Parts: sequence; structure tokens; C-alpha cells
Amino acid sequence: MKTRMQPIGNAWSKLPRLVRDLSQVTGKQIELEMSGEETELDRTVLDAIKDPLTHMIRNSADHGIESPEKRRAAGKPEIGKVKLHAFHEGGHVVISIEDDGAGINTERVLRKAVSNGLVSDADAGKLSHNEILSLIFRPGFSTAETVSSVSGRGVGMDVVRTSIERIGGTVDLSSTAGVGSGVRIKIPLTLAIISALVVEADGESFGIPQLGVVELVRLAAEDRDRIERIHDNEVFRLRDRLLPLIHLDQVMDLADNEEDDEKDVNIIVVQVGEEQLGMIVPEVFDTEEIVVKPVGKLLKDVAAYQGTTILGDGRVIMILDVSGIASEFGNVAASASDADSSSDANADRDDSATSLLLFDAGGETTMSVPLSLVARLEEFPRSSLEQSGDKLVVQYRGDLLPLLPINGQFGGGESPDPQPVIVFSEGNQSMGLMVHEIQDIIEERLIIRMQSQRPGILGTAIINENATDVIDTQHYIIQANPEWFATREDHGTRRVLVVDDSIFFRQLVRTALESEGYRVVALERPQEAIDIIERGERFDVVVSDIEMPSMDGFSFAKWLKTRPESDGVPVVALSSVNPLTTEPRALEAGFERFLTKFDSQQLIDTIDQLCGEVTLVAGATA
Repeated sequence: MKTRMQPIGNAWSKLPRLVRDLSQVTGKQIELEMSGEETELDRTVLDAIKDPLTHMIRNSADHGIESPEKRRAAGKPEIGKVKLHAFHEGGHVVISIEDDGAGINTERVLRKAVSNGLVSDADAGKLSHNEILSLIFRPGFSTAETVSSVSGRGVGMDVVRTSIERIGGTVDLSSTAGVGSGVRIKIPLTLAIISALVVEADGESFGIPQLGVVELVRLAAEDRDRIERIHDNEVFRLRDRLLPLIHLDQVMDLADNEEDDEKDVNIIVVQVGEEQLGMIVPEVFDTEEIVVKPVGKLLKDVAAYQGTTILGDGRVIMILDVSGIASEFGNVAASASDADSSSDANADRDDSATSLLLFDAGGETTMSVPLSLVARLEEFPRSSLEQSGDKLVVQYRGDLLPLLPINGQFGGGESPDPQPVIVFSEGNQSMGLMVHEIQDIIEERLIIRMQSQRPGILGTAIINENATDVIDTQHYIIQANPEWFATREDHGTRRVLVVDDSIFFRQLVRTALESEGYRVVALERPQEAIDIIERGERFDVVVSDIEMPSMDGFSFAKWLKTRPESDGVPVVALSSVNPLTTEPRALEAGFERFLTKFDSQQLIDTIDQLCGEVTLVAGATA
């Protein structure tokens, strides 16, 4: 694996020269900023992204950055900036290309789409901002008026998306008029070695790349009536959203595709572009690290397969291409999407909702934990649990997993068998929290209504119209392994100020940053932060929420930028507000980064990067 990895900077080496040439051709002043060149990924992926990157840099220069005259008239610096940034996020590499140009003229895009026959006049007025932007990815689409060496040659963003999706990646486009536009590319770390979920249908095993798997849903046999039919297609309402369903045995045209009404239904929720699809499979096994081998010539045109592999027991199995399967059954997704768009429940969806895992802690007590903190959900036979000193452990993936009962007690006549376990992982460390029953995963706006003095409980929230305790994962992690955070890298005197009116998110951010060795001061209100800064406290990075009572994050960021002692101190916005409308305003107010709540690894990577770019402010206190 290590021999295949190369820094992404190898694919960027020709871009500065390209930008200089584009500046001369277009008569514009363009500056290219690159960061994250040391980010490593597979050389096969590296080769695949060189052309898409070149095309997008050309787009930013020709369509994005304005002429010096127009920039002066808009009150912008004459030199336009194109920012190229790469970083690791889970098993992916994320590349963002941003420019501070005029943004995408959606009216012009819409007129071009209508004239090209891509949309009708009647439908054009109904399209949202994002739907208009998606038209740019249609084959042959271009807003260039004339053909030049830079653009207008009929090779558009559809080629970029096709190239990225071919290697299992995704492309997201955002734009704000007058502020700029950005493209976010998410690609797998490697194509040669992937984690795959092994499933079975009618005795045949298949692998599904885990990068495309969102979640697994098991529907009890008595709940089969929750599967509905729309336009002769099956759908399942998953958390106020209609999920189109397909059956793996029918897709593969296997002989025995009769369903057993007495068996539970296994639904694998997979991501296909911007849509999600539910695949019903008879059996689900485990995930395995597999080496991907290309399919032979006879099968290369079969859309359902993207490769093959040899398992450890010598069996050859096919790796499924969920995008190819979705295209074969596109009418299913379209039907459910049409129905979903007309659903009243979906119309009022809250953008600030958090994914929560609900579980029974025993004694009919329901508790919850943010799903973003959970690594896996497991079930272990009670006979496999072992005692090691005064601790419980279980053999898990070639190692020992320490277990901790959530109620502090082990055993008893009512203990479930198999034992449900919530696994928390970070790096090479893991621990398991033993619970009575896993109940559900829901999307809910999380507001702590009552703070708790009980160890292990952050507070109580109203979830699913019931009072539900939200657990403090840090409490259980330290109980299971007191050295969990001590083994992390120590950032010494690096200090981070966190300002958020939500005790829940303050605790999450504090836990994530302290686990990386940062020294964190977490406060509820911006005025408290202003008071301690005026008293002489100094910080290397400030992380602030946007929406807060009395004083919002925009005003707080503007205040920081007026203080000489905060000169050079980066400010990060951490918000649940829609980034399309809020991010430009945040950047204008003085925030260096805008992050959506809550991806702990993204926050840590961002602060690591920012701390590498600034020096410690003189006079920092202990």
C-alpha cells in the first residue's frame, strides 16, 4: 500500500505554469494558492484526476475570475485568487477548488439550458439554485459565447464528473453571485485496496464497496408492511424520506428470488450521486479489506460489476457497481424522488438536524449518542465475552476490545444474548459500550433542555417526543481506557478558544480537540470570550458558532479582527446553518474557514493546518 501512495502535489506541479499562461491569454491577473500538497493517495487515482483538475482550473480562470476593470468596479483586488486545497477525510481525499470571482450566473445558465432544449420554459421557473447549477454537468453544456483555446470547445463539466465518478468519487458545485464559486471533489484513497461489505443472494456472494454504503437497516418480519408501493416500485420511508428499493437477487436474475415472509429484511442504503437507494439482500456478512481486480473483457460492458476479488478462502466473487445498478433501475429512483418531493414531511426538513443513535440502556431507559461519534454497531454472543482482571473484553478483529456496561453492571437474568455493543474508535484505539437494545437512528434537532449532574450524561433532550438522556462519550472512553487521550500527539502550548451556546456541541468539540493534545477553553457566549481576551488571554485558533443569542458569530469575528492582539489568529466558523447562504457572509466577516457541524476529523485537520500556518501569539498564558 505504501509503495503505491504518492503526494497529490505530483499532480499539481504543472498548474502554476498553466495559471500563468491563462493570465496572459485572458488578460486577467490570477494568483494560485495551493495547500495540502503532501496529502497522499494512490498513484492510479492521481493519474485519473490530473485532467479534471486542469479543466476546473481553466474554468475558474475563464468563467470565474473577472477582468481587472470589473474587479475594481466591484471593490475587489485586481488580482483574482484560485485556491486549491487537499486533505484526508476518513477513507477519502477531498480536493476543493475555490475562486473569488463573479460566481456562476444562474440566469445565463438557465437561458442556455432552455435554448439547448435541456429544460422547458415551463419547468425553468420551478428550478432551485442547486438544480440550475446541476445543469452545468449536462453533456456539451457551455456558457462560452466563442470558441477559444481556453473554453467553448464542447468539453464541459460532464467530462469532469464522469472522470471522477469512474473512480468512485463525487463532485459538488457551489456558487454565490459576486463572491465566487467552488468545487468539492471527494475521491477514494486508493482503487487497489478497498473495504467491502460481503453479502449473499441465492448462495452467490457479492462485494459492495463500503465507501458507497451509508447505513444498514434491518426490518423485522412483522414490519414488512412498512414497505410501500409507488408506481409499481417498492419504497421504504426511512426517517421522513422515501427510499427506493431494489432486490439484489432480481437485479442479478438469480433463479430463487422468492421471499420468505417470516425472515427479517436486510436493506443496504447506498449513495448514488446525490440520491440514495435501498438494496434488499437475503444475507449480510462482514466487511473485508479486498484487493480489486479488473473484470475480464467478456464482462466489461456489464454495468452491474466494477471488479472482482479473491477472498481469503479462495472464492472468486464479483464487486458490485451500485452506480451501474442504479442506472439500470433509474425509473425506481425517479419515482420515489417525485413522490418524496411532494411529501409534506420532507418539505419542512430542518437543516440543523443531527443524526442520533437511540438505544435502550436497560430498565426501559432510552438514551442517545450522536451517530458521528459511533464507529460500528456489533452483536456478540454472551459466551464470547471474557473477563480480564476486573474488565470485560471480547476478541474483535484480531485484537481485544474492552467492554463497559452502560449501567455499570454485568450479568443478570435479563441480559440480552447476543449482546448489542456500540463501538467507539479513534486511530488504533477502540472500546465497546454494552447496551440493552439498539432502537433506531433518527434525524432530530438536538437541544439540551435540562443539564445533568450525573456522571456520563451530558443532559436531557426531547427526542421523538420523549425525554431522552444524551450520553457523554468521553466519560465512558476514559473509564474503559484512562490512557486513551494521553497517547495522542501533544500540541504543547497550542490553545484553542471555543465559543458555542450549546453545551452539547461545546462538549463534542472539547473532546475532539483535547484528544489531539490541544488545550481548550470552551465558553457559552461571545461576551465571555471578549472579557478574557481583554484581560490578556491569548489563543492560537478561535472556533465559533454563528447563531448565538445577544451577539452572533459574525459580530464576534468582526470584533476579533479589530483587536491588535488577535492579529494573525485564524477564526473558524462551526455552524449547522446552510453553508450556501451563510459561508460567503462568514468569510466576509473574517472567518478563515466555514465548517458544518459536526465532522470531528475535518475540524481537527483544519485546525492542524491553521496552526501550521501561524505562529504562536506573543504572551500566551498557560
